[in-house]
Amino acid sequence: MVELNWDKVNGLIPAIVQDHETLEILMLGYMNKEALKISQKTGFATFYSRTKKRIWTKGETSGNKLIIHKIIHDCDKDTLLILAKNNGPTCHLNNNSCFDDAPSSSDIIGQLERTIDERFKDAKVSSYTYQLYKDGMKEIAKKVTEEAGELSISAVTNDGRVIDEAADLMYHLLVMLRKLNLNHSDILEELKNRSR
Repeated sequence: MVELNWDKVNGLIPAIVQDHETLEILMLGYMNKEALKISQKTGFATFYSRTKKRIWTKGETSGNKLIIHKIIHDCDKDTLLILAKNNGPTCHLNNNSCFDDAPSSSDIIGQLERTIDERFKDAKVSSYTYQLYKDGMKEIAKKVTEEAGELSISAVTNDGRVIDEAADLMYHLLVMLRKLNLNHSDILEELKNRSR
């Protein structure tokens, strides 16, 4: 990393933390040279607490650490952007982000996964999602295959239903993933690994 302009910010550089997958802004912290050095060495976001006057690693008490993927400086070299993965809520109020309603590219997918999990637990017979869960993996897999076929036919025939069919496929795929205790971020991680 290039030499940062520590003098301009009195030795404390603002560090914006952003989820490396969803691009959701998670928090803002401050780093001195030592905190940045520790962050680079350990791979965990570490900051300088202005109130406690000490170095602290995010998650040192909660366990919800921020795993650094990349650190970028701005054009003036006096602010950092940290792309990271959080392994639990970032905010001390148990929210994913310290910013209420921070936009995220995966909000709708995350919400749908949480709804699927709730339907699995609620065990209401009237719930289609619960029925899929109860019927087991073979039935879920059949539905994924069926929906993929319908999407393919819709694309080939150009019948104007591609979006509807794609949404059906996505829903059933998410049900399958949650049944296997996996989620969409696991797929995104694999795609990133392949792109390397």
